[in-house]
Amino acid sequence: MQQATVQDIQYEHDAPPPGDAAVAPAPNPEMERVVDFLQELFVEIETSLEPATPNPHVNMLVHLMKCHCEGRIVSPSSLVAASRAPYATGTRKLAEIKDAGLVEMRPRTKSGKSFSLHPSPLLLQSFNQIADRIDRIARDSFGSALQSDVSSDYYFGGSYQPGQATLPPPRVLPQPLKLNGGLNILVHGDPTFMVMENLKRQFEQLVGTNINQRVFSIDRLHEEALRNAKRAKSRYDLIAVDLPWLGEFVERGVIRPLPEVMDVSRLDPSDFHTAGWQAAHWEGVPFGVPSQTTPELMFYRKDLFAEKGIEAPTTTEAVLDAARRFHDPRHGYYGVAWNAARGTALGHTFLMTCAAFGQPIIDIPKNAGGYSANSLAKGGFRPMFDTERALDAAHYLMKLMEFSPPDILSMSWYERIRPYAAGKVAMAYGYTLLAPYFELDNSCPAHGNTGYLPHPHGPQGRPIAPVGGYVLCVPANLDENRIPDAVEALVSFTSPSAQKLYAQNGSRTAPRYSVGEDPEVRRLSPIFELVDQMSWRDELQFWPRPPIPQISEIINACGTELHDMLRGIVTPHEALSRLQTYAENRLRKPIT
Repeated sequence: MQQATVQDIQYEHDAPPPGDAAVAPAPNPEMERVVDFLQELFVEIETSLEPATPNPHVNMLVHLMKCHCEGRIVSPSSLVAASRAPYATGTRKLAEIKDAGLVEMRPRTKSGKSFSLHPSPLLLQSFNQIADRIDRIARDSFGSALQSDVSSDYYFGGSYQPGQATLPPPRVLPQPLKLNGGLNILVHGDPTFMVMENLKRQFEQLVGTNINQRVFSIDRLHEEALRNAKRAKSRYDLIAVDLPWLGEFVERGVIRPLPEVMDVSRLDPSDFHTAGWQAAHWEGVPFGVPSQTTPELMFYRKDLFAEKGIEAPTTTEAVLDAARRFHDPRHGYYGVAWNAARGTALGHTFLMTCAAFGQPIIDIPKNAGGYSANSLAKGGFRPMFDTERALDAAHYLMKLMEFSPPDILSMSWYERIRPYAAGKVAMAYGYTLLAPYFELDNSCPAHGNTGYLPHPHGPQGRPIAPVGGYVLCVPANLDENRIPDAVEALVSFTSPSAQKLYAQNGSRTAPRYSVGEDPEVRRLSPIFELVDQMSWRDELQFWPRPPIPQISEIINACGTELHDMLRGIVTPHEALSRLQTYAENRLRKPIT
């Protein structure tokens, strides 16, 4: 008889599975634990009892499910090897489980000669059912023994207990994305999106297509997103939108409402940090999915503060006092670093500083969290640059100048963190996404010595952590044929498992509670637990930068006028008066 080979097996990979099996069930974390259990159990039985005969069908299916849970690609030859049967036998058994509708193959190359193996929706559904039954059998058989053995470090089902659950690795999509030219994404060039770029090969395996990520600085990203909206068809399947731009992009018709293209419940909205999820809405409708929620905090050197017996700087006065004591320009040491570069960078700083002194830059209504930015679409707001608190915020920045590095007026997002990481400044305002610069480099003096606080507040303010970051959105002019696959990628990239993978590879942003609560993630950095706590205390807020359609222009104007103020060209009162006039005129004009 002629022996079969892996290459002889014919696969109809383009044919969908019949009936209800065409829709793959959502994998659950319990399934991965059951797969691990079965794999270890079968190895134990086969190696401990003699004589013993391997079960090629089960061995291959368990191996396939294990790789699926871990996001690893399986080739036909590797699956035959996992059968622990002779090659010819394993090949026949592989054909049998394929004929049973349990395995699918996807082409890995354009020629179609190389394939990867994946569980079919039928197999996924079966293993979900098995997972439930295995857990029930184990509890019925060993439940009392497990409960009494309190000294055991591990027991089957133990990771289900509160506080111990860990998120599984990202799953391979049941069906690969079919996008001509691959998946095209427009993003910002920050550390979190760079982590996604570094993981590109892994995510290409997960979604089954090439990923093309185009990266821009923040101002150029804004320009490219608007330029793309004017094209007949979008060049990008997904675009990253900075939270303050949301109102502008909705009003300009740049992005689509999520309910038009997907079932929003698939995202598990309650798992997102409240402020990050609310910031993705306009008129109560979600337009994007939080890809990174990164509050701006005060970073401070715990070791240096301890040496001088100084308490953590929770108020603006405490910041100035500590900065004064650490400032030593003759020896190259400075008190504090922050965003003071002209334009967008300084503009963002001033909006957040106004919030630290207890007011937004427009007259939005108060609520329990400070102010409400949930009803901005109605318009008609008055700018708030001509107030005492705005003036106090401007004076605070002037005082910070006295204890800042000499190049402070050119410092922006990354420049402020470098001297902090190098031990040249004792404090720095910074987004959590910038923490990897010192958390992942044990040669930095700031490594392991950094404390994190909400923005120190003024006399009439309260502790808040202004929420920054990006939401991933579907462009309004995306070709209709590409939308379903773009949505699948959106769900995959923003899932808890994907967010955990970003954190494990250097990201310090976690938009979901489940990610921040994962014990493996919490061991990576204190940031995750602290941000979760800030969210529960209602300190994470997005009103400091209200996403009104004119906000980008107002932010740039703030960064221009206040830069002149910091250079001594105009007084704080003159700068704010100019800003008030500009903002009043701008808010009266429609978005064009």
